[in-house]
Amino acid sequence: MYSQNFSCAIITSQKEKKHNKKRKRKMRKKLLKSRPGSMIFMTGTLIRCMSSQKFAEKGFEITPEQYLILTLLVENGELYQRQLAEITLKDRGNIARIIGILQEKGLIKKITDSNGRRIYKIAVTEKGKELRNKIYPTDIELRSLMQKGISQKEIENTLKTIEKIYKNVKDTVKLQI
Repeated sequence: MYSQNFSCAIITSQKEKKHNKKRKRKMRKKLLKSRPGSMIFMTGTLIRCMSSQKFAEKGFEITPEQYLILTLLVENGELYQRQLAEITLKDRGNIARIIGILQEKGLIKKITDSNGRRIYKIAVTEKGKELRNKIYPTDIELRSLMQKGISQKEIENTLKTIEKIYKNVKDTVKLQI
């Protein structure tokens, strides 16, 4: 008798869970229709999670965040720490931490700037280039997955809209970079 009641409670609970999921989905849709910033934030969070999971699954020795820094250095050559912070919108502490980890792994190196003893340019090492090139196909795979079912025109329009939002917000925020 007890197990029957218990089973009913579970079934009721599962029905409630389904109902709650539907209700949450409706609430999320309603919320996001009127708040593009929330949609952008939530999408960014999901993309970071997906990337982190894929990097872990593939056994890469760095995080997507560290991969971004390597990619910036491979594509742009030597950069100052401050430039990396400005491009990624990360504060000095976060950039210093990422640089420290990448340097410890031998993926980047600091080059003393001729203008100051405490100013360094950051450059990618050969080992860093090799790792970046190893990860690059996964990066392309993740981008393809994100863009599945979306036309090039839709992507271009979305990027234009996000750029406008970025410009609208950028000058109102004081970042500690």
